[in-house]
Amino acid sequence: MTRRLTTRVANFCTSLLLIFLVLSVTSTARADSDDGVVRVKSAVPMAEAITRIKADIAAKGIKFFTQIDQSKLAADAGIKLRPSTLLVFGNPPLGTQFITSNPNAGLDWPVRLLLTQDDHGDVWAVWTDFEWIARRHNIRDRTAQFEMATKVVGSITSTITTR
Repeated sequence: MTRRLTTRVANFCTSLLLIFLVLSVTSTARADSDDGVVRVKSAVPMAEAITRIKADIAAKGIKFFTQIDQSKLAADAGIKLRPSTLLVFGNPPLGTQFITSNPNAGLDWPVRLLLTQDDHGDVWAVWTDFEWIARRHNIRDRTAQFEMATKVVGSITSTITTR
């Protein structure tokens, strides 16, 4: 009787653990709605998040194009804006493949990653979901390339999810 109860409890705990793992993996970096926006919460402050992301981009040999401090631009215009910085980067041999499939895809390339701080002081990395971009531009012949872009941005943003 005790052995059977122990086995049931162990099976129940294993099931709970599997459910938790599935939910945590599927919810870390995916578009929350049909708008194609992916958000990942940072475990570090804005300045450190920017530093980590830029370092990882450089370590991967990805071309970094620019950093735009949107809150400074707003302040210069007399507008108060929470911290918001746009990072623009990409891998031309990968990104231009989307544009060769549909020139309008140039609207979404190179990659734009927004780091923003919410009202609670939490920092978020935000970007456009690559599957959404593929649907937006009706690109059906670059599945492997879109999957690669997703993995790369996921890897880059993973650098800010832990202290």
